[in-house]
Amino acid sequence: MSTRPVIAPLALAACLAAFAAAPALAAGEDAAAEDSTAAEQPAPPPAPPAAPPFAFAKPVFDETWATLGLGAGLVPSYAGSNDYIAFPLPLIAGRVGGVGISPNGPGFSLDLFSPRPTLAPRTKPRLAAGPVLRFRNDRANRITDTVVARAGKLDAALELGGNVAVIFPGVFRKFDQLTLGAQARRDVLGAHGGWVVEPQVGYRALLGKAFTLQAQVSAEFVDESFADYYFTVTPAQATATGLPQFRADGGLNRIGTTATLAYDLDRNPLNGGWSLTGVAGAGRMIGDSARTPYTRLRGDPNQFILGAGVAFTF
Repeated sequence: MSTRPVIAPLALAACLAAFAAAPALAAGEDAAAEDSTAAEQPAPPPAPPAAPPFAFAKPVFDETWATLGLGAGLVPSYAGSNDYIAFPLPLIAGRVGGVGISPNGPGFSLDLFSPRPTLAPRTKPRLAAGPVLRFRNDRANRITDTVVARAGKLDAALELGGNVAVIFPGVFRKFDQLTLGAQARRDVLGAHGGWVVEPQVGYRALLGKAFTLQAQVSAEFVDESFADYYFTVTPAQATATGLPQFRADGGLNRIGTTATLAYDLDRNPLNGGWSLTGVAGAGRMIGDSARTPYTRLRGDPNQFILGAGVAFTF
């Protein structure tokens, strides 16, 4: 299952400044005045208004900004495994020269139509599109199942392609957004050498002044080259592992959902700085990815991830 920690809280919140001053004026008189012609003392001048407790500052989210983070998570040893290992979860997100950058599992996606940040809530849908990169290392290392390990290690894949999406702002809340999109990627390192198509539905919302919630539901369709590389059990692999032979075909490979919750440590997302992030996800292997002996006999089609990290926005 892929991990997609989306951990860049673009919170757009306004600070309310309020002040009040109430000068107290007192005048005293002697009960037994010795001089009835004593001059009246003038009242003290009013005190200046108190300084506002919060001051408006220039937001960190301008033409160029970035969020860099690092965390760790528990992920399946390979797609379809029921053994879990600790895995680093790097993060890069931001906007450089008008191009948006978003995390994409172990990789990233670019938005060539990223709009300039604004404090005002957006009201119109917009198009997002650009290149995507995804690194895949299923059964390339750290195979904890000794039977599956005897089938041999696979090569790491680097999938390049494109992403297109329509983003709808203000669906349920003022600063939320709903994203409907899809990616198409192809391995360029000659590992599985196939195509992956991934439709996605995403939602992002601000929760109070410090929390940002992002959730995504996705599916993964693969071609025969991909399925054969990861899920087929060849005669040689069957002899080495004792598993039955199996020939995998392409089709729907996986469905899953991931949720990410980010907390801004100083409760002011406008100024950047440090934030904490938690991510949780669940998925289900479908079709031949669930029927392969690597999953059916040695693993589990139900897949989970759990992780936490820290990020800095500047």
